[in-house]
Amino acid sequence: MRFESLRSAWGRASTELLGVLALCAVLIMGTLPVVGCNGVTVAQDIVNWTPSLESAIATVDTTASILVPADAPIFTAATVGFDAAATLLVAQAKAYLANPSASVLAKLQAAVLSLQQSVNASILSAAKITNTASQQHALSAINAVATIVTAILGLVQSISSKVALAQMASASTVKLASIEPYVDHQRANRIVADHYGEPELMASAQVDRSVGALERAGF
Repeated sequence: MRFESLRSAWGRASTELLGVLALCAVLIMGTLPVVGCNGVTVAQDIVNWTPSLESAIATVDTTASILVPADAPIFTAATVGFDAAATLLVAQAKAYLANPSASVLAKLQAAVLSLQQSVNASILSAAKITNTASQQHALSAINAVATIVTAILGLVQSISSKVALAQMASASTVKLASIEPYVDHQRANRIVADHYGEPELMASAQVDRSVGALERAGF
């Protein structure tokens, strides 16, 4: 999307609607130069994603019950670690918000990468489900989690050093490109738009830029 179009969308959205954190998220995701955004702001934004993340994972926890019986064990095995990994991620974000130090940031980086890799792998597993209805239910549930975790990874990227990013990318074995065919882009845009209270057009550009930056970093 051209910068002129994004600037036009920005002009249509009120500052009150976006809020301080939404504005900062747009800045750190590469839409505009970074001014006034820091680790504490990013950590608060990650913490603000907590209700949506918890809701998405709750949906994952109940999805197995609506799948074809033969597919439920595949889905359960693919998503078994989500709850613990999400709980750890939220805890590390809150810890970094309280103490924005390099050592705590390293733990936050590890936590988000762990969940992101688990989610990416689960999408590939769900894609192998042959029953069409089961596959759609499984991918829909996981996609919501994937959108939020990718957004959080983008936020963490914005406050991480090149060395740390290189290390994280090296440990990232299930790349974003591998799950691209199974991503529901319209839904991802809606989730981001709802979170930041912004138009879907702006959210779409925001998501594209964030994912693009992550892929260029090696994720």
